[in-house]
Amino acid sequence: MSAHQRSRVSPSSGTLIVMAKSPVAGLVKTRLTPEFTPGEAAALAQASLRDTLDTVVAAPARRRVVAWEGLHRSWVPGDVEVIAQQGDGLDERISHALQEALQGPAAEPTLLVGMDTPQLRVADLSLDWDGADAVLGLAADGGYWALGLTRFHPDVVKGVPMSTDQTGQRQLERLQSLGFRTRILPVMRDVDTPADAASVARIAPDGRFGRLHRRLTIAECSPMALYDEALDGAEVDVYQSHGAHAVRRGRLAVKHWQQMAPADEILLSRCEGPVLDVGCGPGRLVESLAARGTATLGIDISARAVTQTAARGGSVLQRAVQQRLPGEGRWGTVLLADGNIGIGGDPEVLLLRCHDLLTAGGVALVEADSHDDTNQSVMLRLRGADGRVSSPMPWARLGSLPLIRLASRLGFVAVEDWRVDGRVFIALRKVL
Repeated sequence: MSAHQRSRVSPSSGTLIVMAKSPVAGLVKTRLTPEFTPGEAAALAQASLRDTLDTVVAAPARRRVVAWEGLHRSWVPGDVEVIAQQGDGLDERISHALQEALQGPAAEPTLLVGMDTPQLRVADLSLDWDGADAVLGLAADGGYWALGLTRFHPDVVKGVPMSTDQTGQRQLERLQSLGFRTRILPVMRDVDTPADAASVARIAPDGRFGRLHRRLTIAECSPMALYDEALDGAEVDVYQSHGAHAVRRGRLAVKHWQQMAPADEILLSRCEGPVLDVGCGPGRLVESLAARGTATLGIDISARAVTQTAARGGSVLQRAVQQRLPGEGRWGTVLLADGNIGIGGDPEVLLLRCHDLLTAGGVALVEADSHDDTNQSVMLRLRGADGRVSSPMPWARLGSLPLIRLASRLGFVAVEDWRVDGRVFIALRKVL
């Protein structure tokens, strides 16, 4: 069969390859810890691989192969051929698997996939090449989930940097430089992080991976785990404990924390440098203040919030407000925006800490509850779309009137009260 003829053949008449690693605790899916134990991470890896193999077995193909690293497992389907991976790096191992399938004059189109996309469907593997010499399925993290060839070239994969956010782009450039007419497949999400796992489990809830993920996450998890996933785009709801029941308060307002609003601009116009943004979230205020030339530091206990703030070019620390901080007693402004007066569930403790952080005459800019008389200490839980519920976390809701009364007892004087788009802000000046 000529190269031209092969390029017009569906891979359903060719070879499907799965690159697989034996799911051993501590050696696979290490980025899923500490949200999952090493044993749980290995079990999720096994479920992901078995889902992938089920799909490969169901897909039409003349030959099905697993390029295996590590100890062989008995649950590998009998009609799937197992070959050993060979090579030092992942690029060499992929190259060897493709070469093995494509060598010889009777070789047919070959599609290679990984073990990290349990959401794969038969339709994803039964595609027409549409005259292409190669197909490439890019992954959301910058890698790729699939690579297909109609002919082998020794340089098609070797030397392409693996496991980076540029791997997919570099692989595409390599294919094009070697003259492969390349068809791009739909983007998929690999399972690497807990957020990836939750997202993929929602896409394919009925497979082994989805069912196992649900069992492992049905117990209480850390609020920060769900908060981090919300920052990555997952839908997370907020519930308030009410006796023996929990009442839904709404969706975690991540979208509002991503972009500046008119009320934010007015708030920042009141800032006196240097500024400490407590609970900075994804960093919109830190970024905007830095753009104004104001020295600003964001702090947050969420690793994802810190990463996103840093990506905006902001200065940020993963630190709780009660921990030791740079510049104690020298900050011109402490920001408690987006209701962060509620952090820890005790506004008195938080305001006393802000008093210690501020310089003499410094100002705490606090966003209060929209209801002026509100004064509540509550327990909140977060709930993910996959059913996971967080352990309870203390929070407070404080309106302008109790806030001003409390602040006056703690060494502050309220100097301004303004309202924009339903949001309420109070400026509290530290008494000299």
